[in-house]
Amino acid sequence: MNAEFVNPFLSSFINVLQTMAQIEVKPGKPCLKKDAIARGDVSGLIGMVGPTAKGSFSISFEKKLALNVFRLMVGESVDDISDDITDMMGEITNMVAGGAKRQLGEKGYEFSMATPVVVSGPNHAIKHQVDGSKVLMPFLCEHGNAFIEICFNQ
Repeated sequence: MNAEFVNPFLSSFINVLQTMAQIEVKPGKPCLKKDAIARGDVSGLIGMVGPTAKGSFSISFEKKLALNVFRLMVGESVDDISDDITDMMGEITNMVAGGAKRQLGEKGYEFSMATPVVVSGPNHAIKHQVDGSKVLMPFLCEHGNAFIEICFNQ
């Protein structure tokens, strides 16, 4: 996978959480992911297709982080992953992918984005629609952890 595709997603994710929820996350050590099992409890997945590359991107939040981000963004507390949490996860996935799409556009890569799909539950699967390496990037935070997966055919 082209390394140029990774950093726009990471910087966009950091920016969205900082801007929308005033949460700072610290990147962990990236690795290649070999399975489809999500590392979090709720995940947003979005496909991106362009003339020269196609791929998908997902964000998974541990339950603790999802509930805290919701509280900080909306100002209300919830006790469990609900429709409100999955709606928020879809919006965050869309915002992060949109920010990455803009940055990739500045480098000459154009993409159309699909509507995000949100899945939740313990050990749920994230199915990237592209054959390619999956980069898994953990983010650590006092409010819980997040995991980004990026998979492109280049």
